[in-house]
Amino acid sequence: MAEKFRLALIAHDEKKDEMVAFAVAHRPWLAACSLVATGTTGQRVLDACPELDLKRLKSGPLGGDQQIGALISEGRIDAVIFFVDPLTPLPHDVDVKALMRLAIVYDIPMALNKATGEMLALHIKGRAADRKGGRK
Repeated sequence: MAEKFRLALIAHDEKKDEMVAFAVAHRPWLAACSLVATGTTGQRVLDACPELDLKRLKSGPLGGDQQIGALISEGRIDAVIFFVDPLTPLPHDVDVKALMRLAIVYDIPMALNKATGEMLALHIKGRAADRKGGRK
């Protein structure tokens, strides 16, 4: 049996509603994934989709971004969907930049808004369908 796709979900405060809507819209696909999320984002997603296999980490400002970075460096994350709010100053901006740097260093796909999140989801769903159909 194939290993579950390992996906990290993160959303800044002003983007959490958008992440919840994304999770609801992609519920069947996300149910087939192993998910990790920063604290509040994870709780909001679980409240809307309690059936998901989602592990909540600390909130971003308390180290959740760094926890996800550590998982990336250990090869335990396949992709990141991070809905970033570019209009609100963030005191933990250095942590966000460090997470992005690790995604780049380890060549992990990282979607930073809904449009790229949708593209990433479609691509991953397509790859899974190809594997089921026997295509490489």
